[in-house]
Amino acid sequence: MLRHLTRPVLAAAVPAALAATVALTAIAAPIELDKSVVDAQTQRIAAIKKVAPAVVAVCMQGGQGVGSGVVISPDGYALTNFHVVQPTGPLMQAGLADGVLYDAVLVGTDKVGDVSLIKLVPKEKGKPFPFVAMGDSDKVRIGDWSLAMGNPFSLAMDFTPTVTYGVVSGTNRYQPPEGKGLLEYTDCIQIETSINPGNSGGPLFNMQGELIGINGRGSFEKRGRVNSGVGYAISINQIKNFLGHMRAGIDTDHATLGAAVGSAAEDAPLSQMVVKQVLDGSDAERRGLAEGDQLVSFAGRPVTSTNQYKNILGIFPKEWRVPLSVRRNNDRRETLVRLMGNMATEKETPDKKDAPAPPAPKIVPKKGPAGSGETAKMYVPKKGYANWYFNELERDKLVGEFKKHGDFAADTGTWAGEGRYEMGERRGDFRFEVSEVKDGDPLVKLKLNIESTLAPLKDTDRRLQSEPIGSGGLMLALYQWHRLLTTGAKGFEGLFAHGGTEPFYPYPADGSAPKSLAALRVDADVLKTKHGSTECKWFFSTRDHQLLGFETFTDKDYEDPCEVFLSDYKPVDGKQLPHRIEVRFKDKRYAVLTVAKYTLGKK
Repeated sequence: MLRHLTRPVLAAAVPAALAATVALTAIAAPIELDKSVVDAQTQRIAAIKKVAPAVVAVCMQGGQGVGSGVVISPDGYALTNFHVVQPTGPLMQAGLADGVLYDAVLVGTDKVGDVSLIKLVPKEKGKPFPFVAMGDSDKVRIGDWSLAMGNPFSLAMDFTPTVTYGVVSGTNRYQPPEGKGLLEYTDCIQIETSINPGNSGGPLFNMQGELIGINGRGSFEKRGRVNSGVGYAISINQIKNFLGHMRAGIDTDHATLGAAVGSAAEDAPLSQMVVKQVLDGSDAERRGLAEGDQLVSFAGRPVTSTNQYKNILGIFPKEWRVPLSVRRNNDRRETLVRLMGNMATEKETPDKKDAPAPPAPKIVPKKGPAGSGETAKMYVPKKGYANWYFNELERDKLVGEFKKHGDFAADTGTWAGEGRYEMGERRGDFRFEVSEVKDGDPLVKLKLNIESTLAPLKDTDRRLQSEPIGSGGLMLALYQWHRLLTTGAKGFEGLFAHGGTEPFYPYPADGSAPKSLAALRVDADVLKTKHGSTECKWFFSTRDHQLLGFETFTDKDYEDPCEVFLSDYKPVDGKQLPHRIEVRFKDKRYAVLTVAKYTLGKK
């Protein structure tokens, strides 16, 4: 009897309890979200909105998607992967979030680092493109949030980019080459942020919407090509080192030291890295590097493991000079080393087994470049260059800016300079004279402690071209300088090309030892020339395009150049010329010339 009574009572109690719960819910205060969570979400959405218009879908001619990219300047320059543009050829198309498919052309490549620079052509001439700001990837920390954007699996038919969100799971990672020396990822950023085939070449952003890397490689389940949770992005700071080269249309090469470096003996501390072997004729050998030297720091960064050394070395282009610090018998010294190239990798074809490979295009590209008439004109093939058209463009722009400091084309004939010299403890008067007249052989005369004469086109013996002794070829350098100023491109039949950007290291004017060689660094635009058998590198300020100095090589493969540093510019006949000329050779100051008077174009 009791059992039957209990059931109705319980049945009545359940609706009552439910009603009470509903009533309590109705009058309860809304749940307050943590303000930091709301702020982070707001910031993330704002960052995506800001950068999405600049994210690129890289396509074959006709619009079939193969990868991703990102615009980095209002005139349409965009970064992507080398392995993305490899199947497209030099002419491609690129879609933006505005739904428009633009014609695009290859500008420069970094095959080893898996980066390429392309340029989008606007539909309306002069109309700027949306672009993103480049950040500082050295500030990226493990645990930072990151945004990856791009065109995975060619899903964005209207070119609206796909967005993924995740943490940075590693920094300064090293990923060995994918095949025979190419697609080597050094000092890269490891991410949990999901990337898939088609994301290749797309941007990696921090939460401020700054570009911190270019996505390129991932770890995938082999059969389904599904991301297993680890991706790798090329750091933007590495890309910055090569960007000047790529803008100049160069097929860039990465650096090698010219010496093998590895861990010390098994019983030595693990953190000790020593020189195992030095290549004969390398700049490392000329700088005095020897087997057994402990490598303490490279380019200002400490070296404590093989992985770390490969990371640091891999972020630099060939021919850059970087400070290197070694310890020998408890004595530590620092020197600038010219890095060698890795030319063997340039002709190889990469094996992209683990890269986020783009979906197979349905449209097979025609043999040779095909595209609009405008972009076809913007591609000029030349050995050693990804696109010679852009080298000529950047070279002529650089020369034009330099000429604003003075056009010497009319100042033909004999030039002379005179003043005082300092050479160690010696002091005295100097005079130089460069004669280069029509229908006559050039002649250089120099009175500097002793009188010397050089006929640069006749006296081809390297010993003569290196005079005065100890200068590395000062008279030859004066001839090349005079030729650059008065004849320009037509005076250099062997080579007249933009060489990208490089560090330049002017020493203190008072002759004192610098606190560190890294502190001397000034970034410079480089012009490369060749006249006769003589090669030169000319360094121009990236700020105002003034000529900072130059190097003249009598034997580029086996001898140090004569280094000339120019400063204290003053007007001469309405044009700017340096009144302090410092000459260095083999890490030593040869002389300082203080010019009191120039005579230009004396017939």
